[in-house]
Amino acid sequence: MHDTIDDLANDYVAKLCELSPLFASETGLKDTGDLDDFSPEGAQAHADLRRKALAELEALRPRGDSETVTKAAMIERLTAEQALHEAGEDIGVINPISSPIQAIRDSFDLMDTSCEEGWQLIEQRVAQIPQALASYRRAIAHRVACGPQIPARQVARLRAEIAAITHPTGTLDDLAARREGLDVAKAKQAFAELSDVLAEVPTTTVDGVGPERYPAHLAYFLGAEVDIDETFVWAEEELARVIAEQEETVGKLYGPGVTVREAMDRLNRDPKRMIHGTDALREWMQETADDAMSGMLEHFDIPQRLQTIEAMVITPGTGGIYYTGPSQDFSRPGRMWWSVPEGVEHFNTWLEKTTVYHEGVPGHHLQIGLAIHLADQLNDWRRFACFVSGHAEGWALYAERLMAELGYLEDPGDYLGMLDSQRLRITRVLVDIGAHTRGWSYEQAWQMLTENVAMDRNFLRFELDRYLGWPGQSPSYKIGQRLWENERTEALGRGESLREFHARALSLGTLGLDVLHEALSR
Repeated sequence: MHDTIDDLANDYVAKLCELSPLFASETGLKDTGDLDDFSPEGAQAHADLRRKALAELEALRPRGDSETVTKAAMIERLTAEQALHEAGEDIGVINPISSPIQAIRDSFDLMDTSCEEGWQLIEQRVAQIPQALASYRRAIAHRVACGPQIPARQVARLRAEIAAITHPTGTLDDLAARREGLDVAKAKQAFAELSDVLAEVPTTTVDGVGPERYPAHLAYFLGAEVDIDETFVWAEEELARVIAEQEETVGKLYGPGVTVREAMDRLNRDPKRMIHGTDALREWMQETADDAMSGMLEHFDIPQRLQTIEAMVITPGTGGIYYTGPSQDFSRPGRMWWSVPEGVEHFNTWLEKTTVYHEGVPGHHLQIGLAIHLADQLNDWRRFACFVSGHAEGWALYAERLMAELGYLEDPGDYLGMLDSQRLRITRVLVDIGAHTRGWSYEQAWQMLTENVAMDRNFLRFELDRYLGWPGQSPSYKIGQRLWENERTEALGRGESLREFHARALSLGTLGLDVLHEALSR
């Protein structure tokens, strides 16, 4: 038993590092070359840890406001995770964005290649891939035997990702080319064997999880209970509003009679709004992020060691853009990553400036990095282990709109890029709820996306498959933004300034959105 809630929270993180070396490595809490146990037994070990923590939490009385928030947040998070575990949703996960395959592949991006010790850890991790994938195969067998069913589309996507990892231009051969003597043959064979197993897995042609399973997924990604039917109607109205705003912005750009699509085509052909080559892309990302950082010092209290952010480009990649937080001592800074697919050499600044604000400042970097910085205020669980998509992605999408309000998107082209980002996230709400609870076919979902999203069709296909394989995650951006904006309205109504609201909210770290509301309302 622990004496305080903070002691319990810190000990929980220490035990989580033991169960998940990938978590320890990603957070920078421990340098390790080990890999996780992805088997049903591994999932059960996590469930046992959560169950024990929940039992202790019930008996512990908070010492002040911070522990009151921690207790509520841990109960919400661990209960949501347990609900998915008890439904079998966390065993044998197969999708193109958040399965053990991506966890293994992406872990190498954060490992230190600047020293001998770092390369030794990489060699250790590569050597453990066959064992880790064997545990994953046991989990897949469990899912086949016990359910839930596995959609065929997700299997096909995952096999394609495995093929990319083992391709001569993929992650493993790239490591071998950079480290003399690094043997990746057994790892590549293990991936090939996994792909063969996946080819024989019984699947279903039904993509959606259905209205019975969906609420637990959405609650997990939001940390909040929302009315799904009301949210769908709100998203329809919000989509119409943003389309009207796009049309108004196009009029400022090119005058009357030009459609949104025609305007986007013109912007895509504008040489002043184009970048050629991944080196130039990285430089532009870095300059845009640094300029935003300088400007945000006027609006936010940003600690000195948080004022550094690195732009990173990975090739060949998947098309994803994401953020990774700094290590505990900030020796590894926060980073924005752009994973560029092979052959993609041209990029449009009007479309992506808002993305830099989303991933950098005042988006994820300020939000996640600040929580890690606040070691004297937040326990380890609040700083490293409590991640809620609706809070994090909702804040980052809120940050995009905020930058427009602060005057950073005065160019109508850049502003139209922000509106396109907003329209994408609204469309995701409709597609996700439609596909998973209303019986939408793949074709219906695809039509909704293609009518509303100005994205390369190959990227968009991946996006749709991601939504279908990760129910509840994609709508968490826009629903999270909605809830963040509600909190701001209430705070300003209480007499707080915008700066005060931001400082108070971000100092809490990432929380489930219902717990955030409770904390801000006190």
